Amino acid sequence: MKLVPAPLLTVLLTILLAGCASGPPPPDWQMNAKASLERATEAYLSGNTRVEVAEFARARTELARTGRADLLARAELTRCAAHVASLEFDDCPAFAALAQDAQPAERAYANYLIGKATAADAALLPSAQRELGSGGTAAIAAMPDPLSRLVAAGVLLRSGRADPGLYAVAADTASAQGWSRPLLAWLHLRAQRAEASADTELAARLRRRIELVLNPVKP
Repeated sequence: MKLVPAPLLTVLLTILLAGCASGPPPPDWQMNAKASLERATEAYLSGNTRVEVAEFARARTELARTGRADLLARAELTRCAAHVASLEFDDCPAFAALAQDAQPAERAYANYLIGKATAADAALLPSAQRELGSGGTAAIAAMPDPLSRLVAAGVLLRSGRADPGLYAVAADTASAQGWSRPLLAWLHLRAQRAEASADTELAARLRRRIELVLNPVKP
């Protein structure tokens, strides 16, 4: 299984490997937790729920060994970000249960994910999200990290600021990575928009793509 391209996940997990670039080897829990979170995120985006649940449980077990709720909160943010990228919106309840022990930057990122970031939160966001500012689809399309791009697209949609071009950017991003879960979500939205505007040709083409993802092998 390939791992998720690093930038967004690296930002969220930096604290897990703080100080590991030099000095003695990091403790096993750090490496195990990071690897399991990466595998869980990739499995979720690829539509493999069984693997995602198992890997995330391993990550939580490793982090719980430290007795640090802030690390568990950060892990929950990685999971919530993958959900937003796949247009599965909630208020990150697992993070909310740990929020009182999270750092201000993590609470700001949680607010960003649920589309409620304030101006004060914006100053604490990772640079890619902070630089978006009031930018729309063009700013998201320019983001080099595909996961960050999909998360930002999900946030824009959730906050009611999506434009038609965003749907294609997000679908193309998910398609290029082979991430079937967000791809299906964005294709369904595009198909619904095409049907609503009576663009039957585009709607039919999008429905064929959806069918291909859902049923890749014909008997």
